[in-house]
Amino acid sequence: MITWRDGTVSAIRREWPGAAELDVSVGGARLRALAYPALTGCPRPGDRVLLNTMALDLGLGTGGYALVVAVPDRLPPDPPRSGPPGHMVKARYTPLQVTVPGAEEQGSPYHELLRDADDIGGMPVVLADLHSAVPAVLAGVFDDPERADGARPRVVYVMQDGGALPAWFSRTCAALKEAGWLTAAVTAGQSFGGDLETATVHTGLLAARHVLGADVAVVTQGPGNLGTGTRWGFSGVAAGEAVNAVAALAGRPVAALRISDADPRERHRGISHHSLTAYGRVALARADVVLPVLGGEFGARVAAAAEPLRARHAIVAVAVDGLADALRACPVPLSTMGRGADADLAYFLAAAAAGRHAARLLAAHSP
Repeated sequence: MITWRDGTVSAIRREWPGAAELDVSVGGARLRALAYPALTGCPRPGDRVLLNTMALDLGLGTGGYALVVAVPDRLPPDPPRSGPPGHMVKARYTPLQVTVPGAEEQGSPYHELLRDADDIGGMPVVLADLHSAVPAVLAGVFDDPERADGARPRVVYVMQDGGALPAWFSRTCAALKEAGWLTAAVTAGQSFGGDLETATVHTGLLAARHVLGADVAVVTQGPGNLGTGTRWGFSGVAAGEAVNAVAALAGRPVAALRISDADPRERHRGISHHSLTAYGRVALARADVVLPVLGGEFGARVAAAAEPLRARHAIVAVAVDGLADALRACPVPLSTMGRGADADLAYFLAAAAAGRHAARLLAAHSP
């Protein structure tokens, strides 16, 4: 279940909001480790640390790090008692469960605002399977050539709990916020570490709209992805459930397709089976499913694969002219399953096209 190691911090490699990347000596080996200072305190060179190396040992896609569980000889101080009480527990009943101030809980400054909130006022919400879609979606939102006023919408990311639970793991989110592309992140369900914490995707969307003033929201799981090679056994089914949440709150669901012409796995070539299952079977509410106009034989294959979704959704063809340049201007590196934009451009164009469509819906809805 857990592979434990006892090591010594030899260096701090780099830090970003919420996380610290370390070199840790374990026996005669040097491991790359990640610590979340809000949970463990900030390790220093020379500190003894307890590590969980399970994912690293198994060579999992999200296992590039050993994870610091504790700095046993220098425990962090108890959290301050000032501020909101924070009774919402996440990563519940695990040894590292955390208590956070939920935006909607009693005692929160937003409780009254969110207690009876029931509507996000037609806000466009882009749903995607993978966390790697987030910067590409934003590139499309900000590069819509039909927006005459040039205004930059406020975009809030609502993070589901199908991948990483700590939002701090995402260097992408930290860099997008630093660049001014992302207004804030809301962590929903069991995920934590966002600018606001909520119990569900529903209240995450309501908080994004009513507390943070979002014009557009993006909903995906955190970094990482669980898949089993079966029709139903993957964490991305939550993209379909998010369509239902957006519709229930009177929002405008915009479904980004997971598309690839480079993935070595046939089930993800063209339109991934993840999208076909999440939107074709799980999503019960109607969404705008964005079909990027890719052209050529591959584009025809993608368009044909999308046709079964027309039975319950609107298929919206969106031109991708200019989006490759918009992706190159993104302030963070683009990567999905280890492939950059040059290696799998279709994937990122599909996400950017969904962002472009969301921006157009926003412009059409504005007075």
